[in-house]
Amino acid sequence: MDSRYFSKKVVQWFEKNKRDLPWRETKDPYRIWLSEIILQQTRVSQGLPYYLKFIETFPSVYDLANAPEQKVLRLWQGLGYYTRARNLHKCAKEVVTRFNGKFPQTFEGLKTLPGIGDYTAAAIASIAFGESVAVVDGNVFRVLSRIFGIETPINTPEGKRIFSKLANELVPQKNPDAHNQAMMEFGARFCTPRNPCCETCVFQKDCFAFKNALQHQLPVKLQLKKARKRYFYYFVIQKGNSFLMKKREEKDIWNGLYDFVLIETKRPVDPEKLFMENESLQKFRNGKLSDISGMYKHILSHQLIYSRFVQVSLSRDVSLNGSGLKFYSLKKVADLPKPVLISKFLSDYGIL
Repeated sequence: MDSRYFSKKVVQWFEKNKRDLPWRETKDPYRIWLSEIILQQTRVSQGLPYYLKFIETFPSVYDLANAPEQKVLRLWQGLGYYTRARNLHKCAKEVVTRFNGKFPQTFEGLKTLPGIGDYTAAAIASIAFGESVAVVDGNVFRVLSRIFGIETPINTPEGKRIFSKLANELVPQKNPDAHNQAMMEFGARFCTPRNPCCETCVFQKDCFAFKNALQHQLPVKLQLKKARKRYFYYFVIQKGNSFLMKKREEKDIWNGLYDFVLIETKRPVDPEKLFMENESLQKFRNGKLSDISGMYKHILSHQLIYSRFVQVSLSRDVSLNGSGLKFYSLKKVADLPKPVLISKFLSDYGIL
């Protein structure tokens, strides 16, 4: 299929069907970058309120760079993949210190910044600066695989090379921004994973998948290893209206966020027995065990967290020296950046 024909068709579809989104109304690289980082692993409907909140709180890259990390993480809370938030903050600082507050204007230059890979660099370079470079994400993989009949697995080095080469052959020199946005929108809303709109598709007569009834077999993706199961037992230690919490600083999930006293086990256990027998909980046994929650299941990309919350009310002070634990008032707990799992428990039990 001729590249000009392909690009013209998808852009024409886009002009008739595109959603009215705030980051499409600007060429400001800061706002485009912010939207792209927020929308990684996130649906537009979920990401839009966060985008608006970030723009309101941090109108410029300088505002974001100068903000405390805790404020950035708190604003990000609920989006998950918190490495994105930390890289967002780190990237803003580098744009300010290395580039005087101006984003690099090329694909290669943008890739030198923290948290900006090929996809995000291509989006910013093409939309903000007009560079003819293709965005390649899950939506683009799906569209190209189906229309051109590519059966190479998309999550292999060879697959990524093939799709990237084809995508860059198709992107035009003129108006690459419209082409790239059209490709993303077409995959997100029309050539969808489960129920593509094949009957009214502008590529119907050219589409390999449609002609061969392979819409649900393409794209091909190799099966990855099973998600790791983890069992978290949170001890919600309360003294008056204050709660004992700790900032997670180990190299693990939720780094930089705050949670309760945590005991992780290899398999499900009796929470009450764990409280009475675990040595690290001994100092809290003067307290009253008041409630044990049901099981919470929290799904991450390659992990399944099974968690229960054990509420303990203390009647006297305990030594916290060297533990990193600290009592926080309810108001402070509300302001701390927390994993969604912790926020859900606090909400479910009417604590916050």
